[in-house]
Formats: sequence, structure tokens, C-alpha cells
Amino acid sequence: MRVFLSIFIVSIFTLSCTKQSKGNAERFKHGIFEIPAGEGYGKTTIKRIDSLQIEEYTKKVNISSDSTVSEREEKHIDTLYIKWKNSFAYTLRMKNPKTDLDKDPIFVQINKVTDTSYHFTAKIGYSKFRQKGTVFISKQ
Repeated sequence: MRVFLSIFIVSIFTLSCTKQSKGNAERFKHGIFEIPAGEGYGKTTIKRIDSLQIEEYTKKVNISSDSTVSEREEKHIDTLYIKWKNSFAYTLRMKNPKTDLDKDPIFVQINKVTDTSYHFTAKIGYSKFRQKGTVFISKQ
């Protein structure tokens, strides 16, 4: 019985130390990623290089004239500094903030990791506003 218990404990310890890709968020620290289009904006492409995150996205803008209202997409590129607190949390700061809101840090918590994506919750500054989303590994 004692031998069986010892083998069982060693087996559990060995299996718990095995690196699992599903729970490993390290692979999201560098590379190209995507956030699908949402309400009011197009797909966002994210490039992470060292301590920088470059985001390219399109934003839908309404343009009104005397009698018509039309919608147009504007392409935007934002560069942010990214600082990883650990494998599941990081902070973003705009490199060149244009507004007071852009000066606030964005705190991101990774909640769930899958083979091709991670789910996150982001908080802007020290407000109570929270945004949830999913980042996918890009197929580019």
C-alpha cells in the first residue's frame, strides 16, 4: 500500500509539472493577433514586438451633410507600451496619447486560454468600466 501511495504521489507531481499549451499564456507575448470586428469598429490586428503593441483597426464614422447621413470607415494605428506583470496580466499605455483618456493605463487580465485564443477583461485607468473580449492568434 505504501509503495502504491508513493508511486501515486510521484505520478501526480510529475504530471502537474508538465507544461500544458492550453494554460500557457506565454505564447501571446509576441506575434500577430486579431480581435474580431464589433459594434462600431472593424477587425483589430495586433502586433507585439518586445515592449510595444501596435494596433491597426478601422472605426466606423457617421458623416452628415445637409440632407444625408453616410457612414465611412477610417483606418487607425495606435502604438502602446506593453508591460507584463505575469503570464496572465499586463498593462498598456499609449505611446502618444491624444486625449486625457488615452493617458490612463489599460489593465488587462487574461481569464481563459485556449489553443488559438485567450479571453480577457480590460479596465481603463482606475474606473469601474470593464471591457471583455477575445484575442485570437492571427492566421497571417
